[in-house]
Amino acid sequence: MMAADWLQGPYVYALYEERGFDRAQIGQLFLAGFGSSLALGTVAGSLADRLGRRAMSLAYAAIYALSCLTKHSSDFRVLMAGRLLAGVATSLLFSVFESWVVAQHRERGFKAPLGELFSVAAFFGNGVAAIAAGVAAHLLVESLGLGRTAPFDLAVVLLALGFALVACTWDENYGTRPGKAGGGESAAGQFRRAVASIRADERVWRTGLSGALFEGAMYCFVFQWTPALESPGGGAGAARVPHGIVFACFMGASMVGSLAAERLMRGGHATRYVRGVFAASSALLALPVVASKVLPRSLSAPGTGLLVGEGGISAVGQLALGAFVLYEATVGIYWPSVMSLRSQYVDESVRATVISLFRAPVNLLVCLVLLRSGRLSGDAVFALCSAMVALSAVLAVTRDDGRARALGC
Repeated sequence: MMAADWLQGPYVYALYEERGFDRAQIGQLFLAGFGSSLALGTVAGSLADRLGRRAMSLAYAAIYALSCLTKHSSDFRVLMAGRLLAGVATSLLFSVFESWVVAQHRERGFKAPLGELFSVAAFFGNGVAAIAAGVAAHLLVESLGLGRTAPFDLAVVLLALGFALVACTWDENYGTRPGKAGGGESAAGQFRRAVASIRADERVWRTGLSGALFEGAMYCFVFQWTPALESPGGGAGAARVPHGIVFACFMGASMVGSLAAERLMRGGHATRYVRGVFAASSALLALPVVASKVLPRSLSAPGTGLLVGEGGISAVGQLALGAFVLYEATVGIYWPSVMSLRSQYVDESVRATVISLFRAPVNLLVCLVLLRSGRLSGDAVFALCSAMVALSAVLAVTRDDGRARALGC
């Protein structure tokens, strides 16, 4: 399922350009995806607790496949509908699968710690799958010349395979409450209980809000790393950036971070180190801003970096690249760690609903940045991201307890 999502990243912007849309229209399409996830994704995620996590996992595959098929159209309205569907699908991807696996792990009485499971999932889902998807997309478009819709068509195939796998091998589970299992409660009641569970336990809202700030900064980073390497500090001229190689370096660092998270969790509960990870991440996002202000402006010119030819990444850009690679390693540590914390703190009966509720501020933050992207400099965006992650460090739960040790989280 993650591979299908990663396949769509490399060529979606280029596909919209090929269809003849200008930057403003493309921005509207991207904004629609995050806005849809904000407005509809929260409701869609909560349905998993009432209608079943397996059922909504199947819905994810179907909705995302339909979104991919809209890429064959040149009609702006059809593409907009596709982005709306993609926003809903993304919210499902980051809530229902995690909710299903936590419930199934406990129901079957597995002894292996959930933290190890999440580390493996992050390693393959955000590392191996991402690199393989990037290579496959390049081969389909550049080497085989099948056009920029080919990666989306391959994504449909993977989603169909995932649909079949879930349909044939997964048991259903629900958010449960005493005397009731799945589907017997209204959506309003589900949301009320989710909000009540957040208010009842400080660890839930602190974990959710710190994660929302971290992920909001992460999605803003996705939009900003390319111009930060091409023209650091807004310098004149644009350097030639090997985007594919840089992307592979990012994903490789994320894989290393996932492996590091597994070792860290073996040494103790995630609350013991997560604040330090957030602090390091904040510093790494701030480093390019500081470098562009402190170092001579001549070092921002293309070709001034080490071991590059004329027009290559500048010295400041190379410093930023190093910081970004290390930042991606902290992202690799983040994912299994936060999933481990949620598996411990969030009430099983409203797990998917709570996860979806905390994705709302993520999407709101990204929408606000996108709306202001034309007025904010790259340095301003990175400074904002650094501040958001620093606040994550302040909010992070740092108290271990016996329940965490018992669950092996």
